[in-house]
Amino acid sequence: MMTNVQFATIGGTICSVWNSFDWGNMLHTAVLAAVGAMVSYLVSRLLDRRRRRR
Repeated sequence: MMTNVQFATIGGTICSVWNSFDWGNMLHTAVLAAVGAMVSYLVSRLLDRRRRRR
């Protein structure tokens, strides 16, 4: 069973980690990753289609 000190330590750690994230940058990174994956998929489909025509 956890004591109050252990709960407080875990809670403080979670709050400090949560506060250290820059959510704007994380959203920007997620959008760029999605766009990059989409472009990669489309280019691979285009190249596959060109390879099959020859």
